[in-house]
Amino acid sequence: MRNILTIAGKEIQEGMRNRWVLATTLLLAALALTLSFLGSAPTGSVGVNKLDVVIVSLSSLTIFLVPLIALLLSHDAIVGEMERGTMLLLLSYPIGRREVVFGKFLGHLAILAFATLLGYGVAAAALAATGSNIGPESWKAFGTMIATSVLLGAVFAAIGHLISAVANERATAGGIAIGIWLFFVLIYDMALLGALVAAQGRAIPTGLLNVLLLANPTDVYRLLNLGSGGAGALSAMGGVAAHTGLSSPVLLAVLGFWTLAPLGLATLVFSRREL
Repeated sequence: MRNILTIAGKEIQEGMRNRWVLATTLLLAALALTLSFLGSAPTGSVGVNKLDVVIVSLSSLTIFLVPLIALLLSHDAIVGEMERGTMLLLLSYPIGRREVVFGKFLGHLAILAFATLLGYGVAAAALAATGSNIGPESWKAFGTMIATSVLLGAVFAAIGHLISAVANERATAGGIAIGIWLFFVLIYDMALLGALVAAQGRAIPTGLLNVLLLANPTDVYRLLNLGSGGAGALSAMGGVAAHTGLSSPVLLAVLGFWTLAPLGLATLVFSRREL
């Protein structure tokens, strides 16, 4: 465990030296503040809780931005070290390959968690400072949104490490990472929407719909944050969540599986790879 924490600390130091921590935090904070004050502007006339509107806006932002940041952070974690020749030096110490993968993952996850918590927290604090009347349920939903945003980042950081363990060059890993991001964030849901249109109004069986939604971690994230409560009433996912019947523990378990499976595969591939 000590070796894992040491490598994680090294990744955090490199992230600070390369301005990754500062850049991601400022980006998330700037966009969150913009969405908080511009996105919640109409709520005074319709009586909608301002924080619920912010949750819907930030959840949509998270789906596009956090997976991309996670993949950019992690796609060269292994192959980059191998190209620079520093992986041989690192493994010359009494450190196992499994510890290298988990240490790098933990460091990248810490960067994502810090940026998300601080960036989104600033937006919530600014909204609260305006004197808006926000109920405890909305604050609970906002906290859940932040926690699951970090978990979504963990999913794509794990996928990034798998890409890095498989790819032979950093450029190849970068191309695969962008392709993965496009598939899960854009192409998958467009294809699913096309299938629904092609069905011409016929209902999709609940079991099949559950499988299709759980096969995409970004859809699982949507169901967790936009499928119930005030945010569910403001988004189309409320009706979808009611039709699926998937509970929050199940959705969290699926996100956990989406994190552990790629990370385990990355460890297995890297352990068998020649340097």
